[in-house]
Amino acid sequence: MNVVPTLIMGLSLGCTYALVALGIVILHKGSQVLNLAHGSIAVLGAYVAARLSGYIGFYAAALVGIAAAALFTLLVERVLINRIRNAPVLSLAVMTVGVEVILQTWLTGSIGIDILQLGQPWGTDSVFILGAVVPWNRIITIGVTIVVVSVFILAFRFSNWGVAMRAAAEDRETAELVGLKLSKITMVTWATAGGLAALAGILLTGAPAPGLTPALPVIVLSAFAAALIGGIDSVAGALVGGLIVGMIQAVTITYQDALSFLGLGLSDAAAFMVMFVVLVVRPQGLFGRREAVRV
Repeated sequence: MNVVPTLIMGLSLGCTYALVALGIVILHKGSQVLNLAHGSIAVLGAYVAARLSGYIGFYAAALVGIAAAALFTLLVERVLINRIRNAPVLSLAVMTVGVEVILQTWLTGSIGIDILQLGQPWGTDSVFILGAVVPWNRIITIGVTIVVVSVFILAFRFSNWGVAMRAAAEDRETAELVGLKLSKITMVTWATAGGLAALAGILLTGAPAPGLTPALPVIVLSAFAAALIGGIDSVAGALVGGLIVGMIQAVTITYQDALSFLGLGLSDAAAFMVMFVVLVVRPQGLFGRREAVRV
C-alpha cells in the first residue's frame, strides 16, 4: 500500500490542529485562560466565509471570516473575561463553556442540514506525488500553515508584541511594574488566537471534505488533545501535538478496516487515548514545564 496519501493526510490534519492548538496555547500563556469555545470560533470563521464567498469571492471571504472570528474572540475577552479577570481559573473556563454552547447552538441552527461550500478555486483537483493521487487542498493546507506558523514564530520571538507577551507569561505583575500594557497585549493575543482558529476552520472545509457542516466543532475538538499532548504552555508543543494527532487520525482512518475490532469512531478517540497516556506519564505534556510548588 502506498503510504504517501496517509502521510499527506496526516500532515494536513496535523497542520490545522496545530493552528487551533497554537491559539489555545498563546491564550493560556498570555492570559492564563483556557478558551473552551475555540472550536466554535473556528466554525464561525468558516461560516462567515461560506456565506460571503458567493458574493465577494473565496479569498476576500476568507479574510473577512478570519477578521470576524478575531473580532468575536476579542469581544469575548473585553465584554466577559476582562470583567472577571481576578476570578478563579475554573470560573474563567466555565465562562468560555457558556460561550461555546451559545455559539454552537446558533451556528448549528444557521447551518441547518445544508452543506455549505466555500468555493475554493482549486476545487477537487489533485496532483500525483510519488505515484499517489493527493488532493491539492491538502498540499495548500500544509503550505499555508508552514508560512503562517513561520511568521508567527518570528513575530513571537523578535517583535515587541512577542517579547511583551513572553514577559507577561513569565510574570504578569513584574511585567506591569516595568510599564508593559497588559490589557493591550491580552487583546492582541485573543484576536490572534481567534484568527488562527478561523484559518484552521476554513482549511478544514476544503476539498475533498464535503464542506462546512455542524459536525466541524467535533473535529476541531481534537486540537485540545493536541495542545495538552504538546504542553499547554508550549508553542513548540502545540505544533508537535497537532502533527501527532493528525498522523494518528490519518493512520486509523487508513487502516480502519483492520482495526474494526476496536470499535467504530476509532479515529476520533485515538488522539484522546494517546493524550491520556502522555498525561499519565508526563502531566505537563511533552514540551510543557513542570511547575515548582513551594511546600
